[in-house]
Amino acid sequence: MRYLLRRLGIYLLAIWAAVTINFLLPRLAPGNPAEVVYNRLAQSGTVTPATLKSLELQFGLDTTDPLWLQYLKYLGGLLHGNLGVSITYFPNSVSTVIAQDLPWTLVLLTISVLMSFTLGTLIGVYMAWKRGSPLDALLSSVMMFCYSIFFPWLGLLVVFYLAFRTGWFPFTDAYNTTTDSPGLNLTFLSDAAYHAILPAATLVVSTIAGWMLTMRNSMITTLSEDYVLMARAKGLSSRRVMFAYAARNAILPSVTGLAIALGAVVGGQFLVEVVFSYPGIGYALVQGIGNHDYSLTDGILLMVTLAIVAANFIVDLLYVLLDPRTRQGREA
Repeated sequence: MRYLLRRLGIYLLAIWAAVTINFLLPRLAPGNPAEVVYNRLAQSGTVTPATLKSLELQFGLDTTDPLWLQYLKYLGGLLHGNLGVSITYFPNSVSTVIAQDLPWTLVLLTISVLMSFTLGTLIGVYMAWKRGSPLDALLSSVMMFCYSIFFPWLGLLVVFYLAFRTGWFPFTDAYNTTTDSPGLNLTFLSDAAYHAILPAATLVVSTIAGWMLTMRNSMITTLSEDYVLMARAKGLSSRRVMFAYAARNAILPSVTGLAIALGAVVGGQFLVEVVFSYPGIGYALVQGIGNHDYSLTDGILLMVTLAIVAANFIVDLLYVLLDPRTRQGREA
């Protein structure tokens, strides 16, 4: 318990540091968000100095408060879910943009990461158990090839040959925006799943090798441990030795990676979403950076930080549950 409380204190300190950096970056960066929107409006219609004043009011720039007081107001806004107004999607708030885009990212990437982790871990366990065999050599070569693939290149090839040239799959949007409207019905869900096939499959192919290689190397090291040799000497079945003794302990490094990967899911895979024009949170982040939308960028990065911190804390809890040696050492 003392260990977990100490880790919790470290994570709270990390959250405070992230919040503080998010507060300082927009104020240190050049440019004025209100002036960006003002110039954009000036190109499409008549604006007045009162328009600029109104924009500064919305963006919270019409203040003469000292920096420390602005910081306290910023913390109060965060506690009430106020992340500011987005320039890119003006006049929508950052919270509204995140609420619209985050579900698409969570569904697509969570399923992809879990599929990649599950398949890669099982293949890694089997390859370690059959190490030195022709099948191990073949799978290792294939996985190393997949591991070395540059994702944007693979994504562009998939889009060109399987979507643009053949027309088998769509390559833009998360659903057919001309005929469907979001809702919990079979037509929309099937169409959304159809649009997600290419980005999900591409992500799995490009990441499965990492999980496999991590699990295989960890599994080979674990198979030489004394307790595994004892289990074999006792005449236990190969399946039980492989999963209950070896894989259970070898999977710990992969569990850490999985938790971090799931935490990073909240921030989206911007390469995936940009290549396939998928309307997720990563795509919104790229748009925010390109448009100097500091509020949107900081809001998304802060959300990613919170998700990764939470994922790491869950890892600490899982380690205590999965590894008795770790639990005994921490209690001591």
